Amino acid sequence: MRLLLTSDTHVPARAKRLPDGLLAAIDVADVVIHAGDWIDDATLDLFEARSRRLIGVYGNNDGPSLRRRLPEIARAELGGLRFGVVHETGAATGRERRCAERFPDLDVLVFGHSHIPWDSRAPGGLRLLNPGSPTDRRRQPFCTFLTLTVADGALHDVVSHRLPPRS
Repeated sequence: MRLLLTSDTHVPARAKRLPDGLLAAIDVADVVIHAGDWIDDATLDLFEARSRRLIGVYGNNDGPSLRRRLPEIARAELGGLRFGVVHETGAATGRERRCAERFPDLDVLVFGHSHIPWDSRAPGGLRLLNPGSPTDRRRQPFCTFLTLTVADGALHDVVSHRLPPRS
């Protein structure tokens, strides 16, 4: 099963449109996970129209309309792994411990908010993944998103994709 992980798209606040590389990845993914900060309903509509299956949550910058359409926390079993999605996890210091305590029933937690790619393991095995942002690199050298595969109850081929600078 091919997964695409993204977050913090911030359209139209940080970019006028989604990058072509992200759109192409949506089209081939079996499941798309978005960890919040969509900003507008049109972006959610686009993801819903293009995704085979979409799992998403709202972020701190998402208004009432998106909050009515999306949960704060989403959960799904994918390929034998228990996934959770949330926008914010707090400060980087102590993140693994906090998330392991908050989500003891998960194998993988996808989160956003910082725009900083993250891949770590908590004691006990919880995998934490932040795909970064495809539209707003903040202090990072590139805008990013993640792809991976899930098979036989394990993650494989976790790849952070660097997007070219916007012209």
